[in-house]
Amino acid sequence: MKAKHATTAVGVLSAALLTAGMALPVPAAVAANGVPAPTAHYDMSHSGSVLIDVSGNGRDARLTGLDDSDFKVYAADESLVFDGNGYATMPAGAVTGTDNEFTVEMSLTNAAVANQFGWVIGDGIGSWNTNQLGNHVFVNPASGEREGGILSGIRVKTDGGNGEERVPAGGRLASDAVSTITLVSSGDTITLYVDGVQESQLQHGKSMSDIVKGDVLGYIGRSLYEPDALLKATVTDMKLWDDALTPTEVAASVPTAAERAAVFQAIVAEQIELRLLAANTSLEDVRENLTPPTAVSGTVLTWASSDPAVVAADGTIARGAQDRQSTLTATDPAGRTYVFEVTVKAISDDEVASHLAAELEAIKLESVTYENLPLVAEGARYGSQITWTSSDPSVISETDSAYAAPDVGSADPFEGAGIVSRPAYGSGDKQVVLTATATLGGQSATRTFDVTVAELGRSAPDVGYAAAYFKSDSNERIYQDYTTTNDFFTFTPANGGQPTVASQTDTQGLRDPYILRSVNGDKYYMLATDLCIGCGTSWGDAQSKGSLKIEAWESADLVNWTRTNADDGDTGIVVNQPEAGMTWAPEVYWDDALQSYVVFFASRLYDDVDHMTTSTGAHARMFYVLTRDFDTFTYPPQVWQDTGYARIDSTVTKIGDYYYRFTKNEDGGSADGLERGKDIFLERSRVLTSVTTQSSAGTDPATGWQLVDTAMTTPLTGQAGEGPEIVKLNEGDPNNTGDGYVFLVDNYGNGGYVPFVTTGTAIAASTMDSRLSKTVGWTPHAQTGLPSSPRHGAFVNVPQTILDAMESWSGIHAVDSVTEVVLDGRRATATVTAADSGDVVGTVTFTLGDWSQAVALTDGRADVALPGGLAGTLIAHYDGYRDNLVNASQGAVAVPADEPTAEPTAEPTAEPTAVEPTTPTATPSPAPASGSGQPGDGPVTSASTNAPAEVAVAERVSRSGKAEPGRPGASLARTGANTDLALLSGGLVLIGAGAVSVRRRRA
Repeated sequence: MKAKHATTAVGVLSAALLTAGMALPVPAAVAANGVPAPTAHYDMSHSGSVLIDVSGNGRDARLTGLDDSDFKVYAADESLVFDGNGYATMPAGAVTGTDNEFTVEMSLTNAAVANQFGWVIGDGIGSWNTNQLGNHVFVNPASGEREGGILSGIRVKTDGGNGEERVPAGGRLASDAVSTITLVSSGDTITLYVDGVQESQLQHGKSMSDIVKGDVLGYIGRSLYEPDALLKATVTDMKLWDDALTPTEVAASVPTAAERAAVFQAIVAEQIELRLLAANTSLEDVRENLTPPTAVSGTVLTWASSDPAVVAADGTIARGAQDRQSTLTATDPAGRTYVFEVTVKAISDDEVASHLAAELEAIKLESVTYENLPLVAEGARYGSQITWTSSDPSVISETDSAYAAPDVGSADPFEGAGIVSRPAYGSGDKQVVLTATATLGGQSATRTFDVTVAELGRSAPDVGYAAAYFKSDSNERIYQDYTTTNDFFTFTPANGGQPTVASQTDTQGLRDPYILRSVNGDKYYMLATDLCIGCGTSWGDAQSKGSLKIEAWESADLVNWTRTNADDGDTGIVVNQPEAGMTWAPEVYWDDALQSYVVFFASRLYDDVDHMTTSTGAHARMFYVLTRDFDTFTYPPQVWQDTGYARIDSTVTKIGDYYYRFTKNEDGGSADGLERGKDIFLERSRVLTSVTTQSSAGTDPATGWQLVDTAMTTPLTGQAGEGPEIVKLNEGDPNNTGDGYVFLVDNYGNGGYVPFVTTGTAIAASTMDSRLSKTVGWTPHAQTGLPSSPRHGAFVNVPQTILDAMESWSGIHAVDSVTEVVLDGRRATATVTAADSGDVVGTVTFTLGDWSQAVALTDGRADVALPGGLAGTLIAHYDGYRDNLVNASQGAVAVPADEPTAEPTAEPTAEPTAVEPTTPTATPSPAPASGSGQPGDGPVTSASTNAPAEVAVAERVSRSGKAEPGRPGASLARTGANTDLALLSGGLVLIGAGAVSVRRRRA
């Protein structure tokens, strides 16, 4: 590498290597070590679009997609950095194919694990087992199929198949040096060497004459298999011989260990500096925090600082009035050091002001909120301290100046600020002004935010369930079902059985959907895994090179889904770190202590962003992030579960004071106290975000996660299980014998979800000495009534409006209401009831003649004192509410004239008569009798609904107030929304378009 500046390890190292004469040598026609001269030699020298053959034989290779920026000099040795962006085409001649004798040597490092070729002899791009795919010999330096091991082989198509034979597994690239892979073909034998040592051998019966044809010998960095990626690796040298080298010659041709290590160290030093710089342009001009990598190129690093007050070991800088220097030193496991001199520049008052303005400008708050707000306590870029005040702390809380992080579990990243108390449904929204004060370098700046806090939404009892799931590896879209009754086992497909959400972005696959109702109950959030196996992704790549995103939507009706990050377009949200291998099965649960949602997912974790090594283990572990709006998430993800064994697919419910967590043991066998691999176990804790490092029944659940059951399903189902889900059964569900729950496990190899019906009491009582899965009632329930062939998904409780919306697949429609009005003396009370037994708010307008008064409902009731002198038909009209979720309706009652001061006559009073609204018929309304509603009668009641207006017939009331059975009645039920009423003599009501029911109650 060319020296950058003398203060960095890169420059120092390069100079040392040049002085020591350690650059990789360019051979003469016959090397001094007796190795035959190669027929082509590419030492990565180039000119324009030509990779120069330095053997003197003129077999220059043609570059495609590569330019000067892809060539680097490390320790005076030129290298070509393939980054999946190009390849080189080798001309014919270096290997003739007249016999099976040839040798290819390639020196390289930093190879990504992938389906790729380092080099290939042969031509013809095509798919497996096709004639378009050319016959060939190849080497993949880091195969996904072999978990990073070397894969090589020879292919000559046969009539019966693809015709590929592979060299048995053996050999892999070094993690701390350049490696040299040599493939020698002699007769029917192919031998693979790594750094001059034989690793594997293949006997075959194929001929190179079937492979070497035409003007193209082959490629460097390109596979002949059409779906394969281009090479990602740093190549330092490549040689070809039209002869089979002997083992001694192979070893003699390989650069020495010191040479290979020196070049590797120079590569590592450059990569460290590039990642260390972060947003800075130079280590001599550091103005923002540095990012010391924990590993590069598979090499784990530890860091130290000569002056942590200037630059801490984690890269945090402290800028002052003067420029200051510090030295950062990285050390690898071999004890090699990489030294970086850092100059932290002084900061001016103007620059501080600019930083404060940028920090405040970066804060994103919605103008209307339905959730707690993510009021950050620290600036994301410059680290300013941010505090919040509120014009109404009772509605939106302020920063708690006395906040202290808990001893166990996550700290509140908002330090008490942003907790929203939404107004009651029907009471209206509230306006709050928030003020953020950012402080940095002794200066402060403020910014205000006008926020509307939306009132709570309408609620109604849950009377059914909804489900979301995907179907298979070849059908990675989201499907939804709903129950036809309040019975968990009555699911039917929504949207005509067609997918409800599909992806055309990111990986274009959606798996493992999870739905959670918001903590306030008026919206639903859905998360899904961004993974597409059906698109050709191997399971190896899915875990090592998988997406760092989750896919997230929100909905009020489970029909119309909107991205929670809609401003970003139709795409997922990056929540994972670059060192992560995948982001699987994201789920979410509300944390009462943090007043935030905890989103958790499974991931492998690599040492560096190249995913080359996993010094902490290649097992999957569980991580979490926090969110309040499903648009912004805390970063980086925090470890939630890491016992050294693979765990995936956690799901959580809360019963009493404890969170209960069902998780899959992804390990192949018993692991860390778990009896069986590929099965579900159960833990409990009072602290949702407490970190698990061991599966133990002895863990105190007040502070950690206590193991209370294991091997919960496979012994009973005979199948491996994953994707556990737990659902509380609704009141009134016939499967609910009390505090009922349904637990479900995805038997992914045999038809999907299998349910177990249990109770919250049984779950809470489980211990390792008395396990839930060993109780008599823990048995698989019939799958009848579940969604058809569901794979890893979710189940959620829903009210009738959601069931209706999913049935019609057209969103939520208003529910009908019934208005009943009661007269007690001169006070009228209207009660409005919704058909789904849910909340009713808004106003009731009372009208009698020219008098009218609107009264707000409280708990579904409104009452009014009638002015003196009013008599006739009082109409109580429910006006609905601004959200249009409940239809209007009205009722009416006859209001008698004011009582005279004289004592009432001895005429008998009517007994209480309660006539409920009847089923409307087309029977005409008869003329009413007179005499009702006289002084001495009790409270008078009338009710109506908003069903179509029709005339109802009820019993007749005599002049004396007694019911006369069998006679057409003057006590009628109004069943229409538009009523024409008139007061007749005696206080009865005539209906123009329908009827009104009159009930009398004794005062």
